[in-house]
Amino acid sequence: MEGPQGKTLKRLLLALNCAMLSLGTCGGPLLMRLYFIRGGARVWLSSWLETGGWPIIFLPLAVAYFRRRSAEGPSARLILMDPILFAASAIIGVLTGLDDYLYAYGVAQLPVSTSALLIATQLAFTAGFAFLLVRQRFTSYSINSIFLLTMGAGVLAMHTSSDRQAGESDRAYYAGFFMTLGAAVLYGFVLPLVELTYKKAKQVVTYSLVLEIQLVMCFFATAFCTVGMLVNKDFQVIPREARDYELGEAQYYMVLVWNAIIWQFFFLGAIGIIFCASSLFSGIMIAVLLPVTEILAVICFQEKFQVEKGMSLALSLWGFVSYFYGEFKLAKKENERAAAAAADWTSRDQNA
Repeated sequence: MEGPQGKTLKRLLLALNCAMLSLGTCGGPLLMRLYFIRGGARVWLSSWLETGGWPIIFLPLAVAYFRRRSAEGPSARLILMDPILFAASAIIGVLTGLDDYLYAYGVAQLPVSTSALLIATQLAFTAGFAFLLVRQRFTSYSINSIFLLTMGAGVLAMHTSSDRQAGESDRAYYAGFFMTLGAAVLYGFVLPLVELTYKKAKQVVTYSLVLEIQLVMCFFATAFCTVGMLVNKDFQVIPREARDYELGEAQYYMVLVWNAIIWQFFFLGAIGIIFCASSLFSGIMIAVLLPVTEILAVICFQEKFQVEKGMSLALSLWGFVSYFYGEFKLAKKENERAAAAAADWTSRDQNA
């Protein structure tokens, strides 16, 4: 994607992926929590649904293939990725499956407004792993942002006793708390790992190839969770759980289907943003959207909004503003530097 046309296309792709990520980040946790609070209890099933919508990716892949075929003729390749990239995507997929389970376990125990703030800490882990794996550059503003987000999660952890469901034990609550935190750590590792995979690929990384990587990742994540479902006998329980579901049997299956669809938008958006920008920007976008998810959870499920949640939300928003202000200043400096360099070359040409 070189030149003005390529940059415009990349911006459009970035906007599209940001929109998909917004839908998934805000809708996915709410639908998953709806499943649990209305009578659902299968954690492995919920984790399976996070990537179980992977066949949706065949639609854009088919469009991309027919476009290649019309441009290149019968010689157009059906599959772009090489075996090494396939293996790397499969490994990341298994890690994603584990992350799905950790997150689903946390949502089963915690209100969405709490789990959303905990997941916001993934930005700190994304930043750390991005520095180690892809040599991500930092500014004082991005460091300040990471510090504030981490502090926000710390404030939340200091007072959580009034935040649990009726009858929930300390052990179950804190297990959900730390499993959610574990999900944040693991996904903070997965995002830079995807970016590293793009950088180390021994072939040109196009958006079609990104979709193939996403397909393989989601397939192996779903396969990982399928094993968990088989061991836990979730498939046998689904019909009985559907009959006993508070909203009715038909609504039970609708909740499952929409869970799979909405979560697929989340993963498509997150991985697509890494291709268009960086893993850190993908992590920032997830963190930016989580306060929206938290507010929606308070509205939809009448969850408590205690003082510590307000403080945590304020620190998170302060961190978001700090990051974007730093990025704005950095972009302005780079534009000024580019303009000065162009002016210098122009003056040299005139004097020559």
